[in-house]
Amino acid sequence: MPMSKSSAQFSQYPQHHPHDHGRAFQRRHAATATTTAIPLPDADDAYTIAHHGKQVRLGPVVFWIVVGTVVLLGLWSAATATYFAFRDDVLTRLIARQAEMQYAYEDRITELRAKVDRTTSRQLLDQEQFDQKLDQIMKRQTALESRATALGAMPDVTGSIPRATPQRGDASQGATQGTPKPSPISDTVIFVAPPDREARLESRAPAVMAPPTNQFAKNQGFDNVLVRLTSSLDQVERRQMASLSAVEEGMDSRMRRMRGVVSDLGLNLANLEAAVPRAAMGGPFVPVKLTANAGPFEKQLNRINIARAELDRLNRTLALVPYRKPVIGEVEFTSGFGVRSDPFLGRPAMHTGLDFRAATGDPARVTASGKVVSAGWSGGYGRMVEVDHGNGLSTRYGHLSEINVKVGEIVKLGQVVGLVGSTGRSTGPHLHYETRIDGEAVDPQKFLRAGVRLSAG
Repeated sequence: MPMSKSSAQFSQYPQHHPHDHGRAFQRRHAATATTTAIPLPDADDAYTIAHHGKQVRLGPVVFWIVVGTVVLLGLWSAATATYFAFRDDVLTRLIARQAEMQYAYEDRITELRAKVDRTTSRQLLDQEQFDQKLDQIMKRQTALESRATALGAMPDVTGSIPRATPQRGDASQGATQGTPKPSPISDTVIFVAPPDREARLESRAPAVMAPPTNQFAKNQGFDNVLVRLTSSLDQVERRQMASLSAVEEGMDSRMRRMRGVVSDLGLNLANLEAAVPRAAMGGPFVPVKLTANAGPFEKQLNRINIARAELDRLNRTLALVPYRKPVIGEVEFTSGFGVRSDPFLGRPAMHTGLDFRAATGDPARVTASGKVVSAGWSGGYGRMVEVDHGNGLSTRYGHLSEINVKVGEIVKLGQVVGLVGSTGRSTGPHLHYETRIDGEAVDPQKFLRAGVRLSAG
């Protein structure tokens, strides 16, 4: 089907004549086959399609539309064929790609979930640890408060001798205020209680309030709060332990001095303890024991309680030792123990006691607990009271203007046994005071110095 581009009036085609009907077939076929389109110059471009003697004339626009359509159909056919040929592979790859993306998303989601779970678990663990720490701090604070209560219940370790004494020279005021106890020979020495007041004040101070236990510990601020709380409780505990140590050390020191005084005086401590009158007490014996989980504070407190019991026993024992002053106020001797010139005869004579300067009517107090064995006129003593303290210890109070006790009466430390006077062999109002061991007079200053030593701590 040859195609040529030419003008319509110049195209030449073989003419069919009726007389050529009988010509050979080869001739017509050859003539037809050899027919060609000879392009002639013309202004109008056209495409002529000839096939088996038939001609179709096409314009350029229509021609290219047809060509484009054929090309598009060819491309579409090729694409369709390619699609059907490779459809399975493409679908497989698309499905694999989709599955890979799905798996990637699922892995990412799983990873994020795991991360969230780890974060939640870590937060829950942090909250649990925070609650545990806070609970421990609250328990510790409760324990410290109970310790503070125990410290607050501890009495002042001052023995059986009251710390408060009347003012110097105020004898009349002291007489109207009950029965004040005699102070040691030196009025400047007082009994000092162990420094446990600071611990009590510290323990009663409210601790820093902790945040609620249900508050979530999200940042480092809560850890700082816990650290500050722990530091504050540590400081309170250290002060409490220091107070206990001071109390225990003070008790031990005082007990050592008390035993040393008894030894220096040449007395037998066991005999003195045996002579201590027993009060009406009783009950089943329950040994002191600590719990298995007792800490240092409880152990030290137990030692202090045991030491306090021992100290009380020593105080009751030393209550029978006459180491206090028989008068209140400034200590001034008009005559000491030993050889002196007799005030009446002017010859050397033995003075068996101490003469304390005092005014008529001043109270004379017993220097140790005991039993009155003599109360009346006794020669040169004038009106005299003698008290037996047990274990051979006794004291005498002479030249009294008035006697306030009777024979057989049990007197307590500091009790007024009479009033100062000038009866008997006396040149003026004063108190003649004697200390005797097994009936032999000994220097009372030995006992008074022991009292100063005991009051020094």
